[in-house]
Amino acid sequence: MSTVEVIILAIIQGLTEFLPISSSAHLILPSAILGWQDQGLVFDVAVHVGTLLAVMLYFRRDIAQLTIGWFQSLGGKHSTDSKLAWWVILATIPAGLAGLLAADLIETFLRSPYVIAVTTIVFGLALWLADVTAKQQQTMEQLSWKQALLIGIAQAIALIPGTSRSGITMTAALMLGLDRVSAARFSFLLSIPIIVLSGGYQASKLLSEPTHYDINAIALGTGLSFISAFICIHLFLKVIERMGMLPFVIYRLILGITLLLVLSSTV
Repeated sequence: MSTVEVIILAIIQGLTEFLPISSSAHLILPSAILGWQDQGLVFDVAVHVGTLLAVMLYFRRDIAQLTIGWFQSLGGKHSTDSKLAWWVILATIPAGLAGLLAADLIETFLRSPYVIAVTTIVFGLALWLADVTAKQQQTMEQLSWKQALLIGIAQAIALIPGTSRSGITMTAALMLGLDRVSAARFSFLLSIPIIVLSGGYQASKLLSEPTHYDINAIALGTGLSFISAFICIHLFLKVIERMGMLPFVIYRLILGITLLLVLSSTV
């Protein structure tokens, strides 16, 4: 990979990991338009590490409180923090199981640029519908186990390329009555175990296959994905409080239509 490719793809990954706009749609655009080759598994792991560090640093206080609460719950002391920690674990299970059972199937049959373009549009419209019709009266702290599980099931659907993990979990949370910031916060917290599981799976595949490493590209990719993801989280929470999800819905529609046009022109 050239330095330019590393910079662009790392920033794309950092931004799209947490914005509800589909990272897979963005990562196929450079290859479709510029003819870039796949960035490879090593680089994927590197940028995922960067985004993981960003979300953990930004929500370090929440993570500390949830972790302490969870350990206290094992001793019989329950609190809002311990409840939320258990809800994050519960909501992670559907995606974890779906990844184990259906990842290869999805990779074989659904990882198509056309599928990504269509799902980018369809789930963008679903996000808009949730944003304009839901009550948005509930905070993250008021989340029930049933709501957490439903959000977790929605997260499993994000295995379909183009769906956007953050997009569909926020859509589900909004439909269940959470306010925008709470929906985003829970989605971000949910991303931590998923990124760990996904990155761990990718890293295990690396260990089974000897490969060459470009240390400079790995370091640059990790650093840029970290910085872009951290800034993205901070700005996103401010934007949705003032403007809602509409800017991201419009962007998804434009992106999906652009992908369809680009793909149809290359046929």
